[in-house]
Amino acid sequence: MRLDRFLSETTDLTRSFAKKALHKGLVEVDGVVVKKGDLQIDQQAVRYQGRLLSLSSPRYLMLHKPAGYISATQDEDHPCVLRLLPEGLQRGLQCAGRLDLDTTGLLLLTDDGQWSHRIRSPKKACGKIYRVDLAEPLADDVAGHFAEGLMLHGEEKATLPAQLEVITPTRVLLTIQEGKYHQVKRMFAAVGNKVVGLHRLQVGPIRLDDCLEPGQWRHLTEEEIGSI
Repeated sequence: MRLDRFLSETTDLTRSFAKKALHKGLVEVDGVVVKKGDLQIDQQAVRYQGRLLSLSSPRYLMLHKPAGYISATQDEDHPCVLRLLPEGLQRGLQCAGRLDLDTTGLLLLTDDGQWSHRIRSPKKACGKIYRVDLAEPLADDVAGHFAEGLMLHGEEKATLPAQLEVITPTRVLLTIQEGKYHQVKRMFAAVGNKVVGLHRLQVGPIRLDDCLEPGQWRHLTEEEIGSI
């Protein structure tokens, strides 16, 4: 296959970022720096930033993330979600989207960069459903504001339309199509409320398995993988 495609399938780089890595001279093929992505790869040794790459069966997992863990591969202040997995399974996995330190629920992990990108890209409209607990009863006009899109502090564009379903005056289900920094908390802050509990139930068609306790995980089914 083409070198740029090989890079995107063996790292978390998208096709465009793979081309940038090539241009920067970060890729070697059989010990020689290569900057052209159209080079055909067969049995050559390919290294990205010194790391030997190889094609293998990609892995896809769901994790019931507990509070107190950070959605990253390493952090100096908090334990990382990968610690919840067997040591031999951790290598190469990345979070396909993140959850805040105190947010619980569905977290997807994979070493398939393109699959992860489809989840994270707003252009793919991969909805995320959250159960939100609020400090104050929900105002009557909030659902309309969310459906129209909100302008959050520090942002240049309004949020994409979001769907709000009321369960109780202080508990709602919120579906968003993107993942801006602390987006759910900032959306409710923008309408004068505060999130006191946040739990992700679903990403696209993939729903958190009810059998998984906080900290537990399982491999995705073929149907779940193909749904993204």
